[in-house]
Amino acid sequence: MSDLLEKVESPADLAGLTVAELQQLAGDVRAQIINTLSFTGGHLGANLGVVELTVALLRIFEPPSDKILWDVSHQTYAYKILTGRKDRFCTLRQYGGLSGFSKRDESEYDAFGAGHAGTALSAALGMAVARDRRGENHHVVAVVGDAAAGNGMSLEALNNVASATGRLIVILNDNEMSISANVGSISRYLGGLLANPRYNRWKRSAETLAKRLSLDWFRSIYYRLEEAAKSLFLRSVIFEELGLRYVGPIDGHSIAALLDALTIARDAEKPILLHVSTLKGKGYEYAEKLPEKWHGTSAFDIESGETSPSGRPTYSDVFGETLTRLAAEDERIVAITAAMRSGTGLAGFAERFPERFFDVGISEEHAAVFAAGLAAEGFRPVFAVYSTFAQRIVDCMIHDVCLQNLPVVFCLDRAGIVGDDGPTHHGVFDLALFSPIPNLIIMQPASMAELADMLFTALRCGKPAVIRYPRGAGSGTPVPKECTTIKIGRAATIRRGKEVQLWALGDMLPVAEQAAEILKGRGVSAGVVNARFVRPLDADLLAEQSAETRVFVTMENGVMSGGFGSRMEEALIDRGFTGRVLRLGWPDRFVPQGPTDVLMQEFGLNAEAVANAVTATIR
Repeated sequence: MSDLLEKVESPADLAGLTVAELQQLAGDVRAQIINTLSFTGGHLGANLGVVELTVALLRIFEPPSDKILWDVSHQTYAYKILTGRKDRFCTLRQYGGLSGFSKRDESEYDAFGAGHAGTALSAALGMAVARDRRGENHHVVAVVGDAAAGNGMSLEALNNVASATGRLIVILNDNEMSISANVGSISRYLGGLLANPRYNRWKRSAETLAKRLSLDWFRSIYYRLEEAAKSLFLRSVIFEELGLRYVGPIDGHSIAALLDALTIARDAEKPILLHVSTLKGKGYEYAEKLPEKWHGTSAFDIESGETSPSGRPTYSDVFGETLTRLAAEDERIVAITAAMRSGTGLAGFAERFPERFFDVGISEEHAAVFAAGLAAEGFRPVFAVYSTFAQRIVDCMIHDVCLQNLPVVFCLDRAGIVGDDGPTHHGVFDLALFSPIPNLIIMQPASMAELADMLFTALRCGKPAVIRYPRGAGSGTPVPKECTTIKIGRAATIRRGKEVQLWALGDMLPVAEQAAEILKGRGVSAGVVNARFVRPLDADLLAEQSAETRVFVTMENGVMSGGFGSRMEEALIDRGFTGRVLRLGWPDRFVPQGPTDVLMQEFGLNAEAVANAVTATIR
């Protein structure tokens, strides 16, 4: 840590620094981010891109009195370092350490918690209205990525800004990337604003003159001239039409330019939007060249840019490869993702079938209904989305897909605990949200080979279907070249037993098998079932086992309340079962960040804990 960064304990310490010192501070912060993430992993590219913007924001504004909100908030690492958390930054994303996102109970500087895109504008508008109602005078600033600006919630908020408040500051951080490259008309529109050659030539000339004159009074004249120039050089600026004054584009890596623009925004008497151009991965060569790869990274070697390869295919890989193979045989199959082409394993599909691949940006609700429209016209759409982001499509699943019984396949990647990204990203709620919906088939594979068969089955069943699978590599036999249809609602008995039946879902199957072995050593006869289906359950096997078993145990990598175990218990009660049902899963609380094995042990979901719980239930 440099002497300059060492002296910064709070944003107030930036007040006496010169522009040159602020630029040096930005370099020091960038170095700390790179060094720390080389050990902890995390969101590298987005954070390196907003370092200068963060420094400038904290120089002009005075949080926590002023409210600074970050959309998604995965780009708040520099903000954490400069708001009193630099000494704990080494604990980033570790169990018991700093969150990788904004978190209200972590610091008074975190005005609003976030982990999903599109929320900052709505929340900031709510805070601005609350300020106005109280007669207060502090500033509210929303920092929104260009990808999040196309999110439906962001557009809804923009539509309401002018009618709700007279003062709001929006920083549009335009790096032309979300996780994958940005797509859609809004992205092209913003690119046009950044690239207009006549306007940018005029702007550079005016800025050069302003710097030579070094007169404060010229700043206000310059920005009035800029407003006039926009009408000459740029076609209608949509933000102006929505009631926000538009200023930009601004070099997001020039402290001087940012300080000037933010000063204008601070003094503005109407809602204002600053369009800031940044480079994702700025200052680290590998991240600049491959921003998609370095959006989120595991630990890496700084000099070589090498990460430790897993050496094993993941569930995402198997999903993408299988879908590509099946699409070669069926032209009705199309793939949809929401800014997650590589993350969901669809990069290969996109290259092989570009005309049948659709990245809709961060617009999950649109993706779901778009898929419903395709299915209504005879296609077989597959929407690949992280489980945590699928939470947004519940209404669409009910109203637009399942009510009409349309054959859309939803593949929920990262289902269950995801580790260091924490409670905003754990995919533990999907079963509780989706399992009550009629017409919907829900399944989870216990191996990557079973995932391939489930995808094959879902595409041929002619009904809405959900397949959920965990992050990373799975266990089981190699994925076969030819897929097999699985009978809908048919579980698989792995191990026979009489006293206890362990019904495990997906990645909990290995834990169930280990627990059964421990119970065997204690003289307890425990059977193990690979449930495979949450909806419908295997009614025949339940009827057979409930006639001779004292205890059923359900095991799921999801919340217990309303999940797989709840459905099992309801089904057994309906059949007159009078024994015990022990449900094991995540409790009725938000699960913290941390390595999966640590969390499993902490919450009693490892094999020894399961065996102990079963033994206590029997006694």
